[in-house]
Amino acid sequence: MSSLIPTVEHQHPDFFVVHKPAGVHFHSQDGSPGLVAQLEGQLGESLYPVHRLDTPTSGLVVLARSSAAAAKLTERFTQHQVEKRYLALSGHKPKKKQGTVKGGMAKARRGAWKLTPERDNFALTQFVSHSLRPGIRAFLLRPRSGRTHQIRVALKSLGAPILGDALYGGQEADRTYLHAWSLGFEWQGEWQQFWLPPCQGERWGEELAALLAQWQAEDPSWPQS
Repeated sequence: MSSLIPTVEHQHPDFFVVHKPAGVHFHSQDGSPGLVAQLEGQLGESLYPVHRLDTPTSGLVVLARSSAAAAKLTERFTQHQVEKRYLALSGHKPKKKQGTVKGGMAKARRGAWKLTPERDNFALTQFVSHSLRPGIRAFLLRPRSGRTHQIRVALKSLGAPILGDALYGGQEADRTYLHAWSLGFEWQGEWQQFWLPPCQGERWGEELAALLAQWQAEDPSWPQS
């Protein structure tokens, strides 16, 4: 696996957009500094998280540089005004190739979550998928809510748990293949768009680059919710 050191991908007077490697905790725990603490040490300033990624997930994270910026950015995330794109790989064929997964989210066993038919803690995820090579399917996902383990639960419900995601029944791999590929939001009257292809993990494969170029150039016709 590549280095577990977070890196700054974009610097703005009000925020940093950073790359969180898979395996890095968001918050400090077990005596080890988390993503925020590591970056504060690297950059020499206080940072304010406005959203988070699970430990096994890699990709883009926004960290505010002031409490005022944090309040405004947090509002954008909580009001679902941020366009998020995730990538995932699965070793299983899904029940449907594209569509929408929606339902309530409830705690299950061993720290996992599950979908329910209720409206409580409602989650909605749109997705399209493409066969990357025999036995591996790539997913492009757009979560329209921000629930814990939302994408991981959505893919399990499709019969296609994420490769390497042991908690949800994914096949064994060198990492959990879930990556926060893109973030977009309005800031001070201008649209900010950031992209970060995955670089950590043996199973993404060379075929992914062409697919990402296609998905980026031709934004998919997302299934209606």
